[in-house]
Amino acid sequence: MLIINKIKRIFIRHFMELRWQGVAIALLSYVGLSYFFLYLSGETDLLSLPDFAYWLVVTASTVGYGDFSPQTSGGKVAVSIFIIPFGLSLFALFVGRVAVFASYHWKKGVKGLKQLDCDNHILVIGWNERRTLHLIRLLLREQLGSEETRPVVLCAKADIENPMPEEIGFVRVESYNNDEQMSMACLERASTIIIDAPEDDVTMTAALYCSSRNKDAHMIAYFNDDNLSRLLKVHCPNIECTPSVDVELLAKSAMHPGSSALHQDLLNVQDGMTQYSIKYPAEANSVPLRDLFLPLKERYDAILIAVGDGKGAVTLNPPMSHTVAPGTTIYYIADERIDGLDWEKLCV
Repeated sequence: MLIINKIKRIFIRHFMELRWQGVAIALLSYVGLSYFFLYLSGETDLLSLPDFAYWLVVTASTVGYGDFSPQTSGGKVAVSIFIIPFGLSLFALFVGRVAVFASYHWKKGVKGLKQLDCDNHILVIGWNERRTLHLIRLLLREQLGSEETRPVVLCAKADIENPMPEEIGFVRVESYNNDEQMSMACLERASTIIIDAPEDDVTMTAALYCSSRNKDAHMIAYFNDDNLSRLLKVHCPNIECTPSVDVELLAKSAMHPGSSALHQDLLNVQDGMTQYSIKYPAEANSVPLRDLFLPLKERYDAILIAVGDGKGAVTLNPPMSHTVAPGTTIYYIADERIDGLDWEKLCV
């Protein structure tokens, strides 16, 4: 018995170092030898398929339902000396290998070292700790109740792990212009790219790089320095630059008390009135704005505040005579997003 245990320990120690190909060969060898030993022992009931495969798994895992068992003395010896000890070792090793493999790939994803497979997603580039987390939560909250939900992917240079592994994808890069690493975040397939790096010069570099790799994405860049945002617009006019408005809000609140609370409420997606947008159907007829303004308020309690031409130009508080053409983006304020809007009935 001591010799058998020693052989077993040696077998397990060397077997742990095997690659997946070696594990597969060992498993096939174990199945073949088990069948051979049972055949030599004169067993008949255990050798038919699928009973043999079922019995071998139940026996090797020591579950032992008892509905099948060896009937001959030779079969019992083969089971006790070879099939159970080596089967249990193989079973435990295989389960352990699968668990380690799954854990490795999960950790690889959490650390941002895994190639993602995303399409039509929102790519957030840059890490500003709480501000970035708040931005991601807002993006996820904005899509609640929406007919089209897009994945959110964070791409950061900071030495962090995925802050929300169950909700977003994550890729860690050394620089925002590294072709191989940025491709892991499916940069070319992103429909929206938000760039908010801690330094404006990094934001500028990332914006220029992303614009060269994905010309069709809706791109937004946040700057603390308005001069850099204007410079970027010269080279990339389609990028939407969002400057810091903290000082402007302070001045506005000083002259018009309550302005900061008003702006915060309009940007809050948790409760209260919030700004949304919706596309006027491309197949619809052009209508004057008055045909949409009052019906939106009366039927949906929504206020139309602006229209966009789809090319980045937005007209705030347009006149009632303004023509809303097919494909126009309509911006409105409402308590909840309007889904399933029937334009034909609305414009009647």
